[in-house]
Amino acid sequence: MLKLDRYLLRELVQATFAALIVLSVVSLGGVFTDVLSDIARGRVPAGLMLSQLGLQTIRYLPMILPLGLMIGLLLGFGRLYRDSEMPILTSIGVGPRRLLRPWAWLVLPMVGLIALCSLWLGPWAKRTSDEMVAAGNRNLLVAGLDAGRFTELPGGGGVVYVGAMSNDGTHLQRIFVYRQDGDRLDVTTATGATLKIEGGTQRFLDLKDGFRVEGPLDSGRDYRLMRYARNELRMPMSKAEDSPRNPQGLPIGELLSDPRPQAGAQLHFRIAPPLLALAFALMAVPLARSSPRQARYGRLLLGFLAYLFGMNLMLLGTDWLGSGKLPMAAGLWWLLLPLLAAGAWFYFTDGRVRRPRRRA
Repeated sequence: MLKLDRYLLRELVQATFAALIVLSVVSLGGVFTDVLSDIARGRVPAGLMLSQLGLQTIRYLPMILPLGLMIGLLLGFGRLYRDSEMPILTSIGVGPRRLLRPWAWLVLPMVGLIALCSLWLGPWAKRTSDEMVAAGNRNLLVAGLDAGRFTELPGGGGVVYVGAMSNDGTHLQRIFVYRQDGDRLDVTTATGATLKIEGGTQRFLDLKDGFRVEGPLDSGRDYRLMRYARNELRMPMSKAEDSPRNPQGLPIGELLSDPRPQAGAQLHFRIAPPLLALAFALMAVPLARSSPRQARYGRLLLGFLAYLFGMNLMLLGTDWLGSGKLPMAAGLWWLLLPLLAAGAWFYFTDGRVRRPRRRA
């Protein structure tokens, strides 16, 4: 590797790493908020907070890495222009084609990492997250049902209060369960209960010696009061258990054989991030061109707007494919191919001096 290539690569890697660190911290805060919201609503067991945080972060990497790569290239090349290093390199014949070598040593591995996260690691994280949540919700102790505290059941199916609990979480005492079905409410109390699991997914509370009150939610006198010695109460299934096979968690092989439009849309959605990252990386080099006294952050804003434009069109096109508004043969190529062509054209025409027109 030539000394010039090492120098340029080091500048680009440092700027890209700094941009990725900042974006990761900001994104991690948003993911942490979402996970805490799901835990508070009872959709995710409280004991799985850290594992869910890591898995959700992996799922968002295909969205974060392209932006970090583009901002890193803008910062790296922008500093070279600001310190008048790029004009000196241009004067000795180092143009866009010569910059392609250090650019490729950084961009191509990053594009490969984005493809790995988008095609394999992201779906694996989705499947693993759903399996962990489903397994955790089968046990009330792991699901966050603590003694002496009101807890919302998974999926918003009601509220349960337990006065005391055994160490294994299967035997409960002093039970209070509130559920709502349409315009009817159901309040059940019991002095004791036992957790039962049938079929690996269905959870039942075997209640003993209690009362059950059922009646209208708003107004009316249509109430029913029952006292029982034993009663079985079916616990609601979590969102992961109750939903069909989600295309977001299917492997590539199953997506190719799945005839559903949602599966085809998900396949194109996974292919798009690495190609978008390549297009944005090509556009970053001409966008970074500036004079020594020109403001450097205006180009960053322009690149960020280009990223938002491309990502929003990708999400919108995925919805169109899933709903049948776009033919599956079109996919997201109507977005990816023009962006790649525009990025290549901007890159290889950057710095080209136009010939003066001849006067008549």
